[in-house]
Amino acid sequence: MADMTTNLGESGPRAHGPLSRLWSRELNHYPDTGPRVLYLAIVVVATVIVYYENYIAGAVSPTIIAHYGMSFHYFVNISVVAAIFGAFASLIAGLADRWGRANLVAWGLGITGVLTLFGIPNAPNKLTYLVLFSITGFVEGIMLVATPALVRDFSPQLGRASAMGFWTLGPVVGSLVVAEVSSNTLNHMHAWQDQFIICGIVGLVVFVVAVVGLRELSPNLRDQLMVSMRDRALIEARAKGIDVEESLRRPWRQVLHLDVVGSAFAISVFLLIYFAEVGFLVIFLTTIYGFTLAQANGISNWIWAFDAVALILTGLLSDRLRVRKPFMLVGAMGMIVMTFILLQRTTMPHTSYYMFVLLLSILMVFQAIGYGPWMASFTETVERRNPALTAHGLAVWGWIIRIVVAASAFILPYVVTSVTPLVTYGAQVSTLATQYKSQLATAAAIDPTTLATLTADPTNGAAIGKALSDISAQQGVSSATAIQELTALGNVPKADLAYLNAHGAAVQAAAKSTPHQWQHWWWVCIGGEVVFIPFIFVMAGRWRPRNAKRDIEEHERSLAAELARLEAEMPAAATT
Repeated sequence: MADMTTNLGESGPRAHGPLSRLWSRELNHYPDTGPRVLYLAIVVVATVIVYYENYIAGAVSPTIIAHYGMSFHYFVNISVVAAIFGAFASLIAGLADRWGRANLVAWGLGITGVLTLFGIPNAPNKLTYLVLFSITGFVEGIMLVATPALVRDFSPQLGRASAMGFWTLGPVVGSLVVAEVSSNTLNHMHAWQDQFIICGIVGLVVFVVAVVGLRELSPNLRDQLMVSMRDRALIEARAKGIDVEESLRRPWRQVLHLDVVGSAFAISVFLLIYFAEVGFLVIFLTTIYGFTLAQANGISNWIWAFDAVALILTGLLSDRLRVRKPFMLVGAMGMIVMTFILLQRTTMPHTSYYMFVLLLSILMVFQAIGYGPWMASFTETVERRNPALTAHGLAVWGWIIRIVVAASAFILPYVVTSVTPLVTYGAQVSTLATQYKSQLATAAAIDPTTLATLTADPTNGAAIGKALSDISAQQGVSSATAIQELTALGNVPKADLAYLNAHGAAVQAAAKSTPHQWQHWWWVCIGGEVVFIPFIFVMAGRWRPRNAKRDIEEHERSLAAELARLEAEMPAAATT
């Protein structure tokens, strides 16, 4: 037994020159707790940065749209194209089972960091912006698969929910970082490019850390099922006899089954409301409730913070109870209830800042309760098929979730059609309406035909007399006051009046219809949450902690027996 575990704590890469360490990252032995936690921490931080880069545009979307003169549909379709690029990149990342994962993560961070810092902020036009953002989406699609694969490799099943809870912090903390940085800088750093520059600098710092410090297990080690850290000696002994090529034969045929494909689709539609919040929460809060950009991002600070804490606590509790499915069911039921409450609040434009903090934070807590354990259960479901095909299983999930993201982003503007006039013209119309509030009230008191005559010919005496009569009658003011008000109306710049005439009615109509249109989309999200529930039953894992505990005890007995057998065979092998 001593020979079998010799140098078990060694976790250095194979012998290479100093520069080759930047590419050759395989570990010949399963690492001790300290290095293992370090590698997991680097992966989690890398995931946070990936989502920070992916979500930063949402925090400044109105100003990006205005800067490039985009329509809202064009801006949304940028995200659609990037998501499609990311979907097919996720399939390519399935080859991480053959190529490894660490280099995809480390060098991917370098590419996205450069694009975020130098490329996107200097894009001269909206087409260039679309191309650069899509390239970023492609690289991020690869990393979306490679990062959870690394987490799976370094986390036995008994700690998997906690590890995946930390990994799932990536999108949540990425969203939190976006909200925190933007809410604290937008008041004095008004250019949208500044947000990308900050993000790009942070991304390149993490890139350096990952290039220097990130490692991964050799294929012989990662291609095995590891239930607990006590399995370490056994998987190292088995690694010598593993035929890696054989385990990777016909990989897609091995993973394309209902438990993998169905559950990947189910979680994707379960997260429809999350995708809407990431991409459109700022627009939703500013167009219906009148919050500023800083206020909207301030609400995001709260909800992502609650989500992050819930992910960690849920992961710890799931590992302690050794079950995933009850958490997924509770999370789904809670999401359905909270989304319905949000749906009701959508037609209440005077809902306060802290009411939204409370409502959306509880909603995100239930999402965390469902999503963190799902990630653990999904990797365990793939392992049930073949532990050597973790990246292929995650590639299926990555492809499906990116396609759902693209489809939802593409469809949403056709459901919430009012967003386009509100985002494109709403801010300017609101500014002008506030600035000329009294003059517009005067214009509303004048007969439209008379007002049109005065607009064409301000010196028309008959029209002036009729207008003064209308103002006095409608507003109950004296002739002198009516003259003052008509004069003030005549001093409004023609360009401002033309803008209001061109877009005011459309903005007013959109503001009236947009709450009901958002309600339609929240119903779609509820539908996705309902679809999620039946697919819980096809995934790996127990419902009862007692049964899960019994499975672990059986595994421990099998582990002890196999270790004893291997120990008995070693002296015999040494004498032959």
